[in-house]
Order: sequence, then C-alpha cells, then structure tokens
Amino acid sequence: MSYFALASLELVLLGLLSGVAGTLIVLRRRSFFAVALSHATFPGGVVFALAGWNLLIGQALFAAVLVLAMTVLARIPGQGRQVTSGVVLSFGFALGTLLAALNPGLGVPVEALLVGSPLGVSLTDVVVTASVLVAALVLVAVFGRRMLFHTFDPVGFSAAGFRSWPIELAVTGVIAASVVVAMPAVGAILGVAVLIAPAAAARALTQRLEWIPVISAVLGIAGGLIGLWISREFSIAAGGSVGLVLTAMFLICAVWGARKVSAR
Repeated sequence: MSYFALASLELVLLGLLSGVAGTLIVLRRRSFFAVALSHATFPGGVVFALAGWNLLIGQALFAAVLVLAMTVLARIPGQGRQVTSGVVLSFGFALGTLLAALNPGLGVPVEALLVGSPLGVSLTDVVVTASVLVAALVLVAVFGRRMLFHTFDPVGFSAAGFRSWPIELAVTGVIAASVVVAMPAVGAILGVAVLIAPAAAARALTQRLEWIPVISAVLGIAGGLIGLWISREFSIAAGGSVGLVLTAMFLICAVWGARKVSAR
C-alpha cells in the first residue's frame, strides 16, 4: 500500500473516531483535558525513542500514568479538573522538552511527536487506530445511555444508584486512546483539533444529540481527505493543511449555526 493510501486510510479512521471521542470531548467539555493530555505525553515518547522502542507505546503508557495522576489530583479539595489538567500539561511538556534538549541526537522522531505527518504513518499506526475505533464503539454501545445520563445530569445519575467511576474511566480511556493514536498523523499540536473540530462543528449545526456523531464523522473524514489532497497539490505540510481545513470547516459551521439561531 502506498504512503498516500495509508495516509488517506488513517485520516478516514480518525474522522470516524472524531464522531465517537470528539463527541464525548465536546459534550462533556473535556477539550482542555484532551489538549493537556496530548502535550503531556511528550516525555513518554522521548523516553521510548531513547530506548529505541515504539514511540506510540511510550505515549500510551505515559498517558495512562497522567490520567491516574489527574484523577488523584482532582480529588483534592478546592481543585477542579481544569486546574489539574493545567498542572499536568505544564509538567509533562516541560519534562519532555528537557529530555529532548538533553538528547539532541534524537532529531526527527521527537519533532514527529509535536507535529506529526499523515504521510509518515505506517501500517501499524493504521491498525492501532482501527483497534481503538472498534474498542471505542464497543464501549459506547455498552455504556452510551449511562454516559449521556451522567453527562447532562450527574447528580441525578448518582441519585439513581449508579456509580460514576466506571463511566469516568470509560470516557477518559476513549479520549486518552484517541488522542494518542492521532499523534503519528498530526502530532500533539494538531491531534486534538482533528478530534474536536468536527464534533464542535456538528454541535453548531444541530441540537439533536443522535446526529452529532454522524455529522462529526462525515466532517472529520471530508476535512482530513481535503486537507491531504491540498497538501499534495500545493506541496505544503500535510498535518498543517488538514488542521487548517478542519478549522475552516468549524468556523463556517459555527457562523451558519449562529445565523440559524438568530433567524428564529
């Protein structure tokens, strides 16, 4: 399979993943958490690059550690999830930058953690992304109704006798895994945009929750493929092109949604 075909397949999978993980991020207002997680996994990739191991595994393992740290810190009285996310973001990114500076010979692999490239993904990256997509769909199929209940009425959810931690664990797991697998294609800087922008655009277009994942997936796939095509036709960075196209789509949808509301 050619590198362009692999890039296209990876972006299609990430577009579908935006319909699942992106919708959870937007509905549960976890955007900053996702951004923090994407940047804070930097040290895991650097350490595994130093050891000569797979960078994606290092990021995934470090993401699991960070999620645990955020969960513990969020329980401290007076501290919220946003505060702990900011602290972890600063710590993780600073540690990754320090490790990279102490080992300048790593070169391109470390830069790939930050910016990524759809044209540089491997068949293994595609398989891992597909696996995360299937796992996310299974979790949503099992816990979907409870996720929505907990999202919009956490007090009522607890009053009904349900436990919050399984839902939090499932949602956090889906978001963390999605953020990590997006990095080889678009890096830590643009990875979250690929997941969030389509879902945010879908949210602006419709108020019907059942349509948000579908619209998000369609926009995610279209934006990814259009951005990839533009990068090939005009010889520009593929990751940046995809990010700009998805951002433009979000802005158009946001303006369109605002006009519909004002016209009522």
